[in-house]
Amino acid sequence: MESLNDPTYLDALGKYALRYVKPGQTLGLGTGRAASAFIRALGEAGIKVNGVPTSNLSAQLARSLGIRLRELREARQLDIDFDGADEVDPRLNLIKGHGGAMVREKVVAAASRRRIFLVGEEKLVARLGAHGNLPVEVVPFAGAFAARRIGELGLKPVVRINEAGEHFVSDNGNLILDCRVREIRYPARLDRELLAIPGIVGTGLFVGMADLVLVVAPSGKVTTLRRR
Repeated sequence: MESLNDPTYLDALGKYALRYVKPGQTLGLGTGRAASAFIRALGEAGIKVNGVPTSNLSAQLARSLGIRLRELREARQLDIDFDGADEVDPRLNLIKGHGGAMVREKVVAAASRRRIFLVGEEKLVARLGAHGNLPVEVVPFAGAFAARRIGELGLKPVVRINEAGEHFVSDNGNLILDCRVREIRYPARLDRELLAIPGIVGTGLFVGMADLVLVVAPSGKVTTLRRR
């Protein structure tokens, strides 16, 4: 069986998501493989929209495809946000942050009237934390302090390292702590506890934000999950 990580699946998912797009809309453009597949499909379709990217990488991709970009301060409220996710639970709560853009992704999602997330079937979990990692963004000055406080909550934070063997730095100039976790019983509470630590600017927990999740199966079939 082919892997769900095969670009063919993600490309099909990106094209499927276009059915929710109308010309003239202002869209949030997420970060990561699934979001990039949507951006490519959008550019190839030639639908005239405005895009608000959540990362420099997404901005570069969208610009290369001729998609008009706007700053968030210009857009005020977006029509729809399209993004990916690393985990999705039955309540459509999410973990994001593999690409290190979760703070901007959360801001853009919150600024959107509707939020649609694109994932492969392997991202569905019974409970968040099943894959063992929760990214947290922290200002560099507070890195060691925040790591100690996170450890007191029972998580095991590790500073993310890039391919060059250096600290990964987000587009905001911050560090990412990849926190080793077990299944998270109360994600909203954990999110609040983490954000209460001085120096932490955001977490990969997206609780109650998804309106729709589009899930692609190995067969290529797409299923639509709606938040209750």
